Amino acid sequence: MPFSEIKIKTADGEADAWLFTPDSRPEPVEAGVIVYMDAFGLRPAMSEIGETLANAGYVTLIPDLFYRNAPYGPFDAKTAFKNEDTAKELRGIMSSTTQALTISDTAAFLDTLEGEGAKSIGTVGYCMGGPRALNAAAHYPDRIAAAASFHGGNLASDAEDSPHKAANKIKGRVYVGSAGIDKSFPPEQSAKLAQALREAEVDHIIENYVGMQHGWAVSDHDIYDAEGAKRAWKRLFTLFEEALH
Repeated sequence: MPFSEIKIKTADGEADAWLFTPDSRPEPVEAGVIVYMDAFGLRPAMSEIGETLANAGYVTLIPDLFYRNAPYGPFDAKTAFKNEDTAKELRGIMSSTTQALTISDTAAFLDTLEGEGAKSIGTVGYCMGGPRALNAAAHYPDRIAAAASFHGGNLASDAEDSPHKAANKIKGRVYVGSAGIDKSFPPEQSAKLAQALREAEVDHIIENYVGMQHGWAVSDHDIYDAEGAKRAWKRLFTLFEEALH
């Protein structure tokens, strides 16, 4: 499976990114995916996600959303928020990497995938990447056909950039896999997001992974759940197979 480390020119500089392409690429490439990382940056667990998508036939881009703060880390997903120093560094980077900045960067991410020949594009985000995947679909509705979030936080918060407030802009399909135990996306937010998507007539599914904790779908988290991750992959492939082909 071909893999390359690339640099993407954005409005604010150059973002490092990983590009994964299928072993036997259809000509033209039918579908591409942007993966919005969680808080711990590009690392083997993100590479596993890229490889899995590429092996399923999708040209896959995983950009470093924190490139404005480089160099940073590396961070260990199991311990980063338990250590005072790394927790402080991470929170600072996360707060400075706003939804607006990621939305702006996404134009360049889309250009990159389209430059690889992708005719139809989906997004998927994990943890902090979840709301970014949905906001991308809202702000580039004619370029993103499907968006998924797994254990994404603050999908329907009071913040001005909360994804539910832009639901009426989304044209693609949406899947949200929520952690059953997640302070960053409690039941009242789930209900608010469901109402916003339904009122906007967005084709969507919000699914509660009972017993799963925030981070369950990424392999290097200490609360990773293999069965839950397997279920998440099944749902994601169904979404992309139906929406991107």
